[in-house]
Amino acid sequence: MSTSIFGFLTSLIIAFIATPYVKKLAVKIGAVDAPNQRKVHTRIMPRMGGLAIYLGYMVAFFLFVPFADKTEMLGIFLGSTIVMLVGMLDDKYQLSPKWKLLGQLLATVIVVVPFGLKIGVVNLPYSGSLDFGSGWLLWLAVPITMFWIVGVTNAVNLIDGLDGLSAGVSAIATATMAIVALLMDEYNVAIYCCVLLGAILGFLYFNFHPARLFMGDTGSLFLGFNLAALSIMGFKEALFVSFIIPIVVLGVPLWDTFFAIVRRIVNKKPISSPDKGHLHHCLLNMGLSHRSTVLVIYSISLFFGTMAILLTKTTKWTTLIVMVALLIAIHLGTEIVGLVSRRHRPLINIYRRLKVKMSERRSHP
Repeated sequence: MSTSIFGFLTSLIIAFIATPYVKKLAVKIGAVDAPNQRKVHTRIMPRMGGLAIYLGYMVAFFLFVPFADKTEMLGIFLGSTIVMLVGMLDDKYQLSPKWKLLGQLLATVIVVVPFGLKIGVVNLPYSGSLDFGSGWLLWLAVPITMFWIVGVTNAVNLIDGLDGLSAGVSAIATATMAIVALLMDEYNVAIYCCVLLGAILGFLYFNFHPARLFMGDTGSLFLGFNLAALSIMGFKEALFVSFIIPIVVLGVPLWDTFFAIVRRIVNKKPISSPDKGHLHHCLLNMGLSHRSTVLVIYSISLFFGTMAILLTKTTKWTTLIVMVALLIAIHLGTEIVGLVSRRHRPLINIYRRLKVKMSERRSHP
């Protein structure tokens, strides 16, 4: 426990001290974000603030994380360093999506192939288990793992649209993973999470609204890659409920990304095309202020995190019931905020029809 605390404090202090210097560096080299029609900010802002997160994380990683015992952690460090560098290049030169994807794939291959980070055994509720470490499933383990890491990396990148949003959501997810890791006796994973959490919070002081700089792709890609890889390392050989936990922990970015894809399919637009229909845009359109929108999404993240922690102690049937309830709540929330479309609201329409019928029955007994 003391190692986790010292690692947390070290990364927090270094990230906090480094952030103002990173801001000056970003301005000096021209890594700035100009406002446009899609973006919420109204003035030129320095980005690349994720470098401060990385510096705090890097120092604490070598001082406190027992990567000699868990070589996969060294793989995550190397992979996240690569995506951080890709993010820095994008913040400076605005790389094309294919080059960013290529960098993510390279980082993912490094952590999966030589360092062996991939999905292991998943024990299903009532029908045995799936062992992705042997037989024909071995061929699926690598592509599924790579799809998960790249998908989560980009999901965290996509929610980075408001001051402190991506950093705060990532901090909540990281803290949740640390608690779940402790509950599952994964102490090395917990130490890693504490180191990462400290670096995020040290930077978040400068990034919360009104932000003094943005983390940029340097930070969002770095955090997304770490969260994706940690979710596999912490729960790769676990019960069915543990297989669900990473999905619940990362509920907000996965929710937003999934419905962004659905929205673009419904509107017959390319999946990669940017728009102003993300969760934070919808909440702003409903009249919430910048800060209130961020706090609402923090609350949703805390809810998902709490559910993930509770799921570690539930029975199989309770887990299934909770997951069904979560899916209904997610879909209802999607309809309320208009995450896909203001016209496609099946649950709300069903509720309205039932309300009308009940009203008619009262009027004509």
